[in-house]
Amino acid sequence: MGIQDTYNACLQEMYALRRFGIKLGLDTIRRILQAMQNPQESFVAVHVAGTNGKGSIASALATILKAAGLRAGLYTSPHLVRFNERICIDGEQISDEEVVASYAAVKTANPGEREPTFFEYATAMAFHAFRQRGVKWAVIETGMGGRLDATNIIAPALSIISNVSIEHEMYLGKTLAEIATEKGGIIKPATPIVTGVRQAPAVKVLETIARRRSAPLFRMGKDFRVRRRPSGAFTYYGIENVWHDMRTGLPGSYQVDNAAIVLAACELLNQSTRVDISLKAIKEGFDQRVWPGRLEVVATDPMVILDGAHNLIAAKNLAAYLAHTLSDRKITLVVGILSDKPYRAMLKSLLPVCDRVVLTRPRIDRALAPEKLHDAARDLIDDITLKPDVASALHYALDSAAPGEVICVGGSLYMVGDAKSALEQMGLGR
Repeated sequence: MGIQDTYNACLQEMYALRRFGIKLGLDTIRRILQAMQNPQESFVAVHVAGTNGKGSIASALATILKAAGLRAGLYTSPHLVRFNERICIDGEQISDEEVVASYAAVKTANPGEREPTFFEYATAMAFHAFRQRGVKWAVIETGMGGRLDATNIIAPALSIISNVSIEHEMYLGKTLAEIATEKGGIIKPATPIVTGVRQAPAVKVLETIARRRSAPLFRMGKDFRVRRRPSGAFTYYGIENVWHDMRTGLPGSYQVDNAAIVLAACELLNQSTRVDISLKAIKEGFDQRVWPGRLEVVATDPMVILDGAHNLIAAKNLAAYLAHTLSDRKITLVVGILSDKPYRAMLKSLLPVCDRVVLTRPRIDRALAPEKLHDAARDLIDDITLKPDVASALHYALDSAAPGEVICVGGSLYMVGDAKSALEQMGLGR
């Protein structure tokens, strides 16, 4: 069997694990990693949780660490097109051969009584790949929540909680305080924590956890802040430094807040004496980093923008960007949303800034049927089309696009992944 066949077989076995669903808890991942001689102890980690922005923050920090001359790993989820996207080293996805080797290493480890979930497998594979490649620093993004997330097995040098809003209520709770408690579970004893959380109930929870664990807490708006400039640049007023003429490297005004959290993290890492991150490396990192599926322009004639916009805050951010940046263009929204998201509120945010909408569904069993979305959309916009899948929705949008029209794909990162695959088959995209 060739490497491609072996690779495909490994992924098929992993994807089959999804039938076990989401199982939060650390016992299984702990047993797996112990059987693998604890690969997570071979590198220094930064742990990133939050409702929105954690991927942008994690990718920027990993790129900055690389620019500072360190071999840097990055573990994120979900992937858009290929599994390998989840595990990157020095800005490059690991190879198919490394996926196979990492899978084999995890498969031989005894997980105990319970079959591991897909995410537990992927997490252990990432740690193994980092050790094999001599990664010195790794930025690890949580999958869901934090306290019982498989990634919370690490002992990081720094923890980050980007922000908090209502999500995954079945698993994380129905109030901001409950969700903040779950995300605050990544706070470790005497380990600095950086956060952009601003809501009073959530802040109170994080302050309480940090105090109990003697963890220094640094809050945006209190311990560090930014001032935006008309040029798109910003000034960072930090814990110890003031840095002028900073740029995020990604579109969207909300990326400035994410960048501020990254800059605070860099300051604290420098204080630890474990690393020396210069301002030059920081600026290079922001300039060089790429984070697909977040206001990503993948074609220009017509313009096609991909943005995950996978929850209400992200939908509002996308709507603000479209209204501010593309107000003079006709906009078609190609959208699909998962069943555990506030789809009515998301559509209410997005549709008023669009001229027409194509309702569809990504290839995941949690996706809402287009007909369900139509019930919510019909009172918000007149021009509505329903298509059964993302590929047919994109074909329709492209074939019927007027000159100068913008096609925006959003509502879920799974939408973005399906769109990337479809555009590649059409010979479009990057």
